[in-house]
Amino acid sequence: QVQVVESGGGLVQAGGSLRLSCATSGSIFKINAMGWYRQAPGKQRELVATITSGGSTNYADSVKGRFTISRTIAKNTVFLQMNSLKPEDTAVYYCNAKVVLTTSYDYSAWGQGTQVTVSS
Repeated sequence: QVQVVESGGGLVQAGGSLRLSCATSGSIFKINAMGWYRQAPGKQRELVATITSGGSTNYADSVKGRFTISRTIAKNTVFLQMNSLKPEDTAVYYCNAKVVLTTSYDYSAWGQGTQVTVSS
């Protein structure tokens, strides 16, 4: 129905940068919002950043000023630019798309996750 595919994770030293990408496709009438969440070992999944169809953004306090979420003009791909990375940013990062399907139902789709590891 809806596919969400992430890419761009990896291993980086503290203070470094990574850029994550997320593309969504499928039986989508409209994308209401897309965002990034992360889950560290032994912890609950938490919001990192979101962007709405109108372009409004929201960030977790822990990443404000370091991470930037953006999207393509077509609005079906979002990016997460992560700068000044810290070891505590280490987690599996998941992309989420909140969409309206062509059948008019609301649907929330998740990607498979991409590992980000920040070494000290």
